Amino acid sequence: MTGEEAREDIRPLIAIPTFNNRDTVPQVVKEAWKTGLPVLVVNDGSTDGGPDLLAGLPIDRIDLTVNQGKGAAISAAGRWADEHGFTHIIALDADGQHDPGDVSRFVERIHTNPLAIIVGRRDLSGPDVPRSSRFGRAFSNFWLRVACGASNPDSQSGFRAYPVEILRKVKCSTRRYDFEVEILVRSVWAGASLDTVDISVHYDDRTNQESHFRMFWDNARISLLNTRLVGRNLVPWPHRLLIADPVNGANRLSLRDWRRSLMILFSEGSSPRALAAAAALGIFLGTLPLIACHSVVIVFCAMRLRLNRLLALNVSHLCAPPFVPALAIEVGFFVRNGRWLTEFSMQTLGRELHHRLLDYLLGSLIVGPILALVAGAVVFVHAWLYQRFIARRGGAPHG
Repeated sequence: MTGEEAREDIRPLIAIPTFNNRDTVPQVVKEAWKTGLPVLVVNDGSTDGGPDLLAGLPIDRIDLTVNQGKGAAISAAGRWADEHGFTHIIALDADGQHDPGDVSRFVERIHTNPLAIIVGRRDLSGPDVPRSSRFGRAFSNFWLRVACGASNPDSQSGFRAYPVEILRKVKCSTRRYDFEVEILVRSVWAGASLDTVDISVHYDDRTNQESHFRMFWDNARISLLNTRLVGRNLVPWPHRLLIADPVNGANRLSLRDWRRSLMILFSEGSSPRALAAAAALGIFLGTLPLIACHSVVIVFCAMRLRLNRLLALNVSHLCAPPFVPALAIEVGFFVRNGRWLTEFSMQTLGRELHHRLLDYLLGSLIVGPILALVAGAVVFVHAWLYQRFIARRGGAPHG
């Protein structure tokens, strides 16, 4: 589909994923219905009876038998919209943070930019806005730029308009909150563009309770995803162009884009040895049981040693749970007991983690240096080859 063809027949649909939002979803759905657009509710395995409160409302509904995550719910909405002839879904959260009245802003922008993912830019200046939301937005925006070269002022916002064509063609491996990052990056790789509209946002005790974002596990998933996406973008191999947008232009990865991504990560250091040291530092500290303070310690140590903070912090995400901590615990358990820990369960590696801290510490002091050496060697070779590539082309890359 071309941009001109998309404008001729715009059929947007409001899609509201919900999971155990009994106290907020009825009002959100009623306000969405008042916009005049068709409304689809995706019940993502709710167990609180919330979707039953929507009986009698003139809406459509999909019921997923078990909770699969927000990404899975949006994908299900995209398939339903495609089967019923809709061109776009406007996804908004069911926890009451978004104002359905802002849907009109998305509809207007869809008509001017039909092949873009349009992300709502939240106003986070209010006193009730959690600091974690401000930091999370800045952090996510930075890694979006590193992963695909595109900028968006609020890449964590869940109030978005998706072209159904993108949801149908762009394949993502994630199914929960990390989907919202992956779909942006992979869509840009596929040739789509990103756009934004200003939206309002509301935070209070009720909306915070209704939100199911799990600070530790969802952030861990997003960190691992960022590492995978950045790593893929550093490979100088073109992405497959899936979306043809003659208005905004295709975003097929070129050597120029690859070099720009490298320079963003390598911006604080030029020596392959210094870059390797930064990667080794990030992996070593990321392996240690510095629970809830890895990032602060890594940035502080990198600054003191005058190493590349961005690279050290990025590679440390490879040590996020569950694999590296589990490996460290296993090795530490063997050192202390002379045998391997054979019972792997949430009880042994999760709820009893406080009993395994000594195993974790001992194992990390063995596993950490080994992984750090491997990471340092990989980065050294990569940076050395990159510098030779630049030298042969006769100069430094341009941003």
